[in-house]
Amino acid sequence: MRFVSSQFKQSAAKVDRRSAVRSMLLIFGAVMICVSSMVFTALDRVAHYANQLDEDRSREAVTGAVRTFRDQLAATLHDYAAWDDAVQFAYIQPDLDWLKRNFGDMSFNSELFDAAIILDHQGNALTAHANGEDIQPELDAYMTVDVRTLFDRVRSTRQEDYPEATGFARTKTGIAAMAVGLIRKKSGERVGLLEESRYIVFLRHLTDTTVTRLSQAYVLPGLALERGNDRSSHRVELFNPQGEQLAALSWVPRYPGDTSLAQVRPLVWCAVLMIAIYMALLFVSGSQALKRMSADEAAAVRLSLTDRLSGLANRAGLFSDLQQLVVHAQHENHDVALLYLDLDGFKEVNDAYGHATGDLLIRCVSAGLKVLCQEGTVLARVGGDEFAMAFSGFDVHKKASELSERILEFLSEPLVIGERVAVIGCSIGLSVSRKGLVASEELIRRADMAMYRSKEDGRGRWTLYDPSMDDEREMRNQLELDLRAAIERQEIGVAYQPVVRSNNGRIAGVEALARWTREGHGPISPDVFIPIAESTGLIDLLGMCVLRSACFELRQWPELTLSVNVSPGQFRDPAFVGRVEEILQEADIEPRRLTLELTETYFIQNPARARQTLEMLRGMGIRVALDDFGAGFSSVGYLRQFGFDRVKIDKTLVQDITENQRSAELLHATVALARALDMPVTAEGVETGAQADALRLAGCELLQGYLFGRPSPAEEITRLVRQTYDSPPRLRAAE
Repeated sequence: MRFVSSQFKQSAAKVDRRSAVRSMLLIFGAVMICVSSMVFTALDRVAHYANQLDEDRSREAVTGAVRTFRDQLAATLHDYAAWDDAVQFAYIQPDLDWLKRNFGDMSFNSELFDAAIILDHQGNALTAHANGEDIQPELDAYMTVDVRTLFDRVRSTRQEDYPEATGFARTKTGIAAMAVGLIRKKSGERVGLLEESRYIVFLRHLTDTTVTRLSQAYVLPGLALERGNDRSSHRVELFNPQGEQLAALSWVPRYPGDTSLAQVRPLVWCAVLMIAIYMALLFVSGSQALKRMSADEAAAVRLSLTDRLSGLANRAGLFSDLQQLVVHAQHENHDVALLYLDLDGFKEVNDAYGHATGDLLIRCVSAGLKVLCQEGTVLARVGGDEFAMAFSGFDVHKKASELSERILEFLSEPLVIGERVAVIGCSIGLSVSRKGLVASEELIRRADMAMYRSKEDGRGRWTLYDPSMDDEREMRNQLELDLRAAIERQEIGVAYQPVVRSNNGRIAGVEALARWTREGHGPISPDVFIPIAESTGLIDLLGMCVLRSACFELRQWPELTLSVNVSPGQFRDPAFVGRVEEILQEADIEPRRLTLELTETYFIQNPARARQTLEMLRGMGIRVALDDFGAGFSSVGYLRQFGFDRVKIDKTLVQDITENQRSAELLHATVALARALDMPVTAEGVETGAQADALRLAGCELLQGYLFGRPSPAEEITRLVRQTYDSPPRLRAAE
């Protein structure tokens, strides 16, 4: 009886739904008649509004194009007017040839301006060029009343006012945007007396080509410049500084509303008919379509949560599954463990064998992790070579540590991928949520932090999250902020360690070393803040700060040379060479007195770029030394390929040369190799006289170490230089 009653109720429900649908269709038909008349009325209004909107849009576009055309010239003027070099050659060291090269010659075939005129305070032209040609003989054709008016306006600006102005003018060539500005320093400071002021006048003409470009860029068909008495109904006027109309930009209206209305009206009638037919079919196909849509949505949701390469859950799937796992753990009073894995050496496999092999490796690792997982474990690939595993239960810490060991053992074995064998490893971070009290996002963050600690500790290991990691991260972040502030406030100090000649002990140069006394904390070791500067991108600012300070100090030691360490981050910067040259010019230091020291790591990673930078530095006269030679790869091929100006032997080769015969032989071989390649040798880390004697006999020309002096302030180096060169040398290795 219950079954029959249920069927009856379902049939009644279906009949009621059908009746409801029929009633809705009848109502819909009546409504369609009213709506159709309203639609056609609305279409007429829409057409009118569309025409008006297109007219307004076109007017705004033309106005914007004119404004942009003028503002671009204003921006160009500001770049040239507020220019320290221009101040140098316009006021301090007047050089008309420089002004012609950097202003007049730039007007040739330039997209920024086609005429450049330099005026004195009385309005006399010092230089005048248009399209790269001298226009002094026909200057009045360009210096019209409009230009003179704008020039007088800028010339009369007060000291505190902005000494630039723009507008439009009529010249010999036609209508042009003009910009007039006072030549001043980049900081805005004016130079010299008012009567000695120099001004720049830039002109950029509205040629047919320019108007065509504006037409294309702003989608304005038929855009044209009206110069005469033609008056189009669709136009934007251009005025000179006196408010007089010079010309106008006009365009051809498109009347999109009328065009659209003519096309749409038949379609509307067809649409009304089709809707009526559609409503009849809707009832039949609606239920089936809803079922298919539900199935497709479910499949799409599953696909969106799945990584296509590995077949595992993706990052979104991990968040979804982990959140459910945490909620379930809260209800069941379980703990949740999360393992965050990052493959070690995956990038090397990808680079060596290609992405296809890398994809196979990901599939192989995914399959292996599936085997290691127990039932109910959430397994996901959350990044290129990052995986996550999560499960709940009791005593999850022990299970997670055992699983981590099995994963490390599995990934430590060579993996056969087709015809290739890949050797990788992994670093694992582990976090635990007791009784599900830690949210899923926080659980992932902790595991990720623990994973990075595993990488920092040497990789190939697992690390359990500890709250102290957050404290260390916070301390590191605060240290970064303080270091950035110290660099901005120029609080980074420089210490100098003497470099002496091995034959007489006289000081030959110094090595500049960064020193930082953190406010409220005292001195910070370079081993602490230098890696932070490199990892956060501050190393470039820090290196330039040290180099600048050292070069200015070097001016008081004309007998000495300067060595400065350069990080790979600085060396790969395309602007590095130019910045070094600028500092040397400001400090008035001969480039040959500067030696930049760089480790071999960057030359191995980027040989082509390194060679190009080396050539640029050598072309300036700057020397480049290979630092820490003997501590890394120490490839003879790289020594021959790059031909360094000096080789600096690492202190690890110096420490036991007087006690270990093998170390002494290795040192002699290293020095002999460098000398065979015509590279002078410097040895660092010299602490005893016996070491100094051994290094001198081995052929090292320069020595550096605590035996001759610790890193000291500039005042101590000054005293040492006077003592060394004004009296018999005291810094001398035992002979």
